Amino acid sequence: MAEGKLYCEHCGEDIHIVPDFEPELEQTIQDIMEELHGDMEDEAEDETERFEDFEDYEEPQDEEYWQEPVRRRRIWPKVLLILVFLLFLAAGGTAWYTYSSYSEEYQLDRARQYVEQGKYDEAIACYNRAVELDGANVELLFELADIYLQKNNKVEYEYLLREIINHKEASAEQLEGAYGKLIAIYREREDYQTINALLLASGDENLIAAYPNYIVDVPEFSINEGYYTSIQPLKLTASGSGRIFYTTDGSEPTEESTEYTAPIILENGNHVVKACFVNDNGIVSDVVTKEYHIEYNEIFAPEISALSGEYSAPMMIEILDGDEDVYYTMDGSDPTYSSAVYTGPIPMPLGKSTFKFARIVDGVTGTVAQRDYNLVLNTTLTPAQAVNLVVEYNYLTGKILGFDGHFDDSGDCYQYIYLYVANINKVSDFYVIAEYYRTADGNSTRTGNNFAVNIYSEERFKLQRDDWGRLDLVGLEISEQ
Repeated sequence: MAEGKLYCEHCGEDIHIVPDFEPELEQTIQDIMEELHGDMEDEAEDETERFEDFEDYEEPQDEEYWQEPVRRRRIWPKVLLILVFLLFLAAGGTAWYTYSSYSEEYQLDRARQYVEQGKYDEAIACYNRAVELDGANVELLFELADIYLQKNNKVEYEYLLREIINHKEASAEQLEGAYGKLIAIYREREDYQTINALLLASGDENLIAAYPNYIVDVPEFSINEGYYTSIQPLKLTASGSGRIFYTTDGSEPTEESTEYTAPIILENGNHVVKACFVNDNGIVSDVVTKEYHIEYNEIFAPEISALSGEYSAPMMIEILDGDEDVYYTMDGSDPTYSSAVYTGPIPMPLGKSTFKFARIVDGVTGTVAQRDYNLVLNTTLTPAQAVNLVVEYNYLTGKILGFDGHFDDSGDCYQYIYLYVANINKVSDFYVIAEYYRTADGNSTRTGNNFAVNIYSEERFKLQRDDWGRLDLVGLEISEQ
């Protein structure tokens, strides 16, 4: 048996140790055994002599000979006393063994003594026996784990801490201590992924809140998986600072996958979207997988007459394949139900402009068509100058009393506003200007009077519609006063 070992290294069974006897008790036993041994030797010698003299045997007549059996009978009480004493010692040894083997207090005392002596292996053996005797005592696991840490056995140290966090009898304080020690281990290794998994598996909100930098939640999807009858923009979000990576081909996302920066457009077909979140500590969340089936009748983009490009003459922008359900914008945004409704050809604005057209049917927005234009006319006359020419005409004809458009003291006035430039009746190119009536309280309404100014000759006309609804240019004359 190796020194300090309580278990056989071959079979694994407990080694039964009988405590040492006291010196005085051992000496007493030895004296009794020697006396008994001496008496038995004397008796053996006497018997030998009697057998040797058997041939000369004569029946003894003296009284001393017949008292010899009495001496023999006196020896047996001593033998019985020794047997009783030995039985007593055996019972005491058994009791002592039972106490030492099945007493948690004894095992702990011995273990702590061994720790003070630096005999960690012996201490571990005693602690393991104490744990066997009292499995509900979580503090024993803490003490045993500390001994392994002193031995620099971090594998067993970590193992025991994990036993504690899974122990049914562990208190909240003990759990907090065990988790704190485990997190310290993984933090030293920079194994933040294990810390994240450990905290999430605990299910303890207070514990999770105590270590927010090590928690990574999975990305959230803006729409539930399932069947849809229209194009779906899928948005991915995650709490905390980090990046989202995703795939749409069924493969597992990694930091080498596509990084999410804008909504994922799900069009006709089946889609398997997988995403994970990686925070600034490099902790990767679990992968979220969602499946979508998109089936809809595709709404094609409107066909537009004018292509994107540079223009030097007025142009009308028209939809060539039917104007039903067509909406458009001129500010670069995608069309919606609140956008302008296309009702007919649209004059191209001066300068740079961006048009977006789309059909919207039953709430589903079709493919958007975008056109970018830059219209620069070959003329020195500006729209503002054309407006002044119209104001001048109305002033000279007496319709207004000044260039501010007032015609009396009521505060009401006429306003003239440039609308667009267009070629009218293939005669020439004209700036079209509308007349508005503005009340003193600021309300404006169109009067229905429209004017046209030739962008090259600066001639002024009034625009009217003939009986067939076509535009007609009526020249304006100023009579001499």
